[in-house]
Amino acid sequence: MPANGRSRGELLFNAAVVALSLAVFLIVAYPLYFVVIASVSDQTLVATGQVTLFPRGFSTFGYEEIFKDPRIWTGYGNTIIYTVLGTFVNLLFTLPAAYALSRPEFRARRMLMFLFVFTMFFSGGLIPTYILMKSLHLTNTMWVFILPFSVNVFNLIIARTFFEASLPKELFESASMDGCTHFKFFTLVAMPLSKAVVSVIALYYLVAHWNDFFTGLVYIRSNELQPLQIVLRDILLSNQVFSQGAGSGGNAGGYAQQFADQVKYGVIIVSTLPILLVYPFIQKYFEKGVMIGSVKG
Repeated sequence: MPANGRSRGELLFNAAVVALSLAVFLIVAYPLYFVVIASVSDQTLVATGQVTLFPRGFSTFGYEEIFKDPRIWTGYGNTIIYTVLGTFVNLLFTLPAAYALSRPEFRARRMLMFLFVFTMFFSGGLIPTYILMKSLHLTNTMWVFILPFSVNVFNLIIARTFFEASLPKELFESASMDGCTHFKFFTLVAMPLSKAVVSVIALYYLVAHWNDFFTGLVYIRSNELQPLQIVLRDILLSNQVFSQGAGSGGNAGGYAQQFADQVKYGVIIVSTLPILLVYPFIQKYFEKGVMIGSVKG
């Protein structure tokens, strides 16, 4: 047996786990890394497969084209507002509803849960939804990104299941003996013990708001209210038209296609990098055992 107390089989198993983990990491991370280096490389070299590990023919033309468009900053500002405010409203409605539906003394919870789940399988469709939004005077306003979809049923189910499984009834019984109401228990006990599920749900809502493309496309007409994704789409489309030789008789298509591809890769980075930077700050809550030590005896 080795000096560290581990058998040869354990060492081989650990080595295999490390190797497999590295392989999975490379499979997941390399496509994103390739987009980064491709966005600053000569697109002729990218198209011919000569760019693999390091950028070649360094150029920032794609990013210059994206950021010189004044709409990009308006789009960033709008998306940040929609994302932060929308996530706050989502959590404000989802968490209390999930807590109420998790309480066994709430007799109507099964019927209400059925109605929530029913909406996951059936909906009115796009045209009735648009008519409803227009009747509520939400079209072409920032509130159409926030209010109509305040609760995601999938996230509600996750939170409700967490409250049911991870908050022992002894916690509420002991708190109620001291005169604690459900509202106080939810705010002072349940929420501090639920940082993990709150972080996960917040990330789901955050990503959904940040990537929300369809709402702006259907319900918004003013350029001043368009989110980042719509602005990036317009920039990408305009460069694709340019790459096909529009306005030049088709003679500059091959040359312009190189720059259009560079803009395409740049759009991917600009749209995804901010949300990727947020993840490390809440990643620890995904694995944290928040219920350890909450019940003794």
